[in-house]
Amino acid sequence: MPSPSLRERAEAVQARGIFLGGPLRKFETVGRNQLSILLRNGLNPDSKVLDIGCGCLRGGYWLIHFLQQGGYYGIEPSREMLEIGKELIVTTALIEEKQPRFDMNPELDFQVFDAQFDFIMARSIWTHASPRQIEKMLDQFILTTGPDGVFLTSIKPCPWYRRQYRGDAWVGATYIEPLDGTVLYKFSWIAHVCRERGLTATRQDTEYGQMWLRITHTHI
Repeated sequence: MPSPSLRERAEAVQARGIFLGGPLRKFETVGRNQLSILLRNGLNPDSKVLDIGCGCLRGGYWLIHFLQQGGYYGIEPSREMLEIGKELIVTTALIEEKQPRFDMNPELDFQVFDAQFDFIMARSIWTHASPRQIEKMLDQFILTTGPDGVFLTSIKPCPWYRRQYRGDAWVGATYIEPLDGTVLYKFSWIAHVCRERGLTATRQDTEYGQMWLRITHTHI
């Protein structure tokens, strides 16, 4: 009997009432695009990648297949979402083969793995995070990557005539409930808080209304 397709696996996850991270129709494309943008930014099979908010492994499916054993790390506060992703999306057999590592801390602590990463990815995380949380992630990036480390993240750009989010709380989807709600940020603000930390932010592709950003250590 042939193995179920990725679409069928996602349907099985959704049938159990688990949030897929977005619409079912985009599940495969969005996950594959995470691998694609990492490849365009220099990902290799021997890279170490930290996936923030990895959910039910929409992007993890592609990355775990591509990376060598022990190369994938994921943080996801929802145990239920993560466990069903490991069971149905990635499969237990692949988990045993590739030995990815996971943590469920909701404090945005990248240091829990005691590892240095080549890439950190946070797709559709800054579309819900507060400014304080974004700045904490930048600080964690500095602590857990070497001089050539790359942080790939996405924002919903804030137009010039609107005020970007200034609150202190996470907005919208959480590990407790997949509620609607996103926030907007100006690239100029992101670039500013990066410069304050010796980092450089550059704009990349736009995907489904979200702009990808590449953040690196500034080399003098």
